[in-house]
Amino acid sequence: MSVVLAFDTATAATVVGLSTAAGIVGERRDRPAPGTRPNHAEQLLALSAELLAEAQLRWRDVTRIGVGVGPGTFTGLRIGVATGRALAQASGTALVAVSTLEALALAARSAVPGASVVAVLDARRGEAFVASWSSEGTQAGPVQAVAPAALGTLVAAHAGPVVAVGDGAVRFRAALETAGAVVAPDGDPSHEVHGKALCELARAGELIAAADLLPQYVRLPDAEIARRERLGEPA
Repeated sequence: MSVVLAFDTATAATVVGLSTAAGIVGERRDRPAPGTRPNHAEQLLALSAELLAEAQLRWRDVTRIGVGVGPGTFTGLRIGVATGRALAQASGTALVAVSTLEALALAARSAVPGASVVAVLDARRGEAFVASWSSEGTQAGPVQAVAPAALGTLVAAHAGPVVAVGDGAVRFRAALETAGAVVAPDGDPSHEVHGKALCELARAGELIAAADLLPQYVRLPDAEIARRERLGEPA
């Protein structure tokens, strides 16, 4: 039996998904309370163990592990990638890197067939991590860290209806809606990464060695940017 366990820690939430060849699909999610720190380190393995127990499976039954590699928060990505590497090295389980933005877009394409999707995550410092996909599912350009003013250009590059999802779409709603994108209300599930999408991408993705699993930072970590600004160095 093929069992895929996939997780993402790129955002404040800790999300874990489980899927089997028999069609069992499960999800666990930890959302930190507003104003509190994420609980990735405390919750990631605990949520994974809960899902496996619910499906009456053990860690040794997992045949493939999918790890969300971002872009996203520096600390969250480090925890997710380190956990994925450790699990794969300890058990010999196959490993797949999963794009957090692609997981967002995949769920949106399923919910709104025929629409292009712009996946947007709040990158802090007044920027957004963003990538877009055509209505056929083809990625249009690389993952970028951009200022809100650039989001309209990315929306305008697509013909037909465009849906924008992610916490960055919520934060930069005005820029996206002005450009013609549809943004679901705050709190809508489309703005969250989902375990089912993570599992689908992990099941279809290429296997990699644990040493090759790397975070997709896109830009320098905030601490390094701040250090360079203090020293007057280019960021």
